[in-house]
Amino acid sequence: MSAAQTAQRGAAILLAMLTVTLVATVAAAALWQQWRSLEVETAERARIQAAWVLTGALDWSRLVLREDSRAGGAADHLAEPWAVPLEEARLSTFLAADRDNQANVDELGEDAFLSGHITDLQSRLNVANLINNGQVEPIVRRQFTKLFTLLDLPQTELDRLAENLRVASDFSPDNKSADAAPLRPQRVEELVWLGLSPRSLAALAPYVTVLPTRTPVNINTASAEVLYASFETVDLIGAKRLVAARERSHFRTLADVNAADGGVKGEPSAELFSVTTRFFEVRGQLRIGQTTVIERSLVQRDAFPTTSSTRVVWRERVPAHSLQ
Repeated sequence: MSAAQTAQRGAAILLAMLTVTLVATVAAAALWQQWRSLEVETAERARIQAAWVLTGALDWSRLVLREDSRAGGAADHLAEPWAVPLEEARLSTFLAADRDNQANVDELGEDAFLSGHITDLQSRLNVANLINNGQVEPIVRRQFTKLFTLLDLPQTELDRLAENLRVASDFSPDNKSADAAPLRPQRVEELVWLGLSPRSLAALAPYVTVLPTRTPVNINTASAEVLYASFETVDLIGAKRLVAARERSHFRTLADVNAADGGVKGEPSAELFSVTTRFFEVRGQLRIGQTTVIERSLVQRDAFPTTSSTRVVWRERVPAHSLQ
């Protein structure tokens, strides 16, 4: 075989190898694009399915709250159905009860899990109570002072919080500093706008809330720490006695608190305390495979003489680590 033939054969082999490499590269790129499109479509479908399921869960929660208002009596307490959390369970368990939903069961598969709970937000100190008619409310300021002291938080941050909230709440035309005023927060995590440090916010989060209007504390659902801060003459031991007393039998009226073993003298003020609730937080989580979607909603319930209604004040997605 001549040298020219050998060179031609070598060139043909090299060309064939380059062709195979090019075809393999194009095929790999096409396969990757197809895989990526499939993953994006799967994730988007899971997100849309989760949004619809969580919408249904929110509607179910509103129904529970409405029925509780109609048939649950005059008091809201932690032994009622709305207070029982929904532990993580397969979604197919709920859908299989309805034969018409068999197609949905097959589509979602066996790895879809639903969980959630309803929280009484009037079991916490409402930051909105700090301001009344454009001024810091002294009684509420004292409540927050006791809570800050209990949690070993700096009082200077409470001073900044109260003053910045007062400024943020003043929208009168005569307020020349309105343009420089901080935004009025709608969520607890937004209190950092008013001067709270992340450390203080984390410590306060279980005990405070931000609601659209001034609200009393529900004695039937508040923690011992919140009760301690709310009552001027009750220490932490007395607050824990109140919690133990209501576990035996919830308070049906504010007058019942006076007879409880907790050191409360006189009937609590109806302006500061109640045994009923209007504002609830609904949290729902849906886990489909490796996708987790969590939503949090503020629900307002208003009772009427013959019926009751609920409405969603706001609704948002939250990071998975926020569900506690």
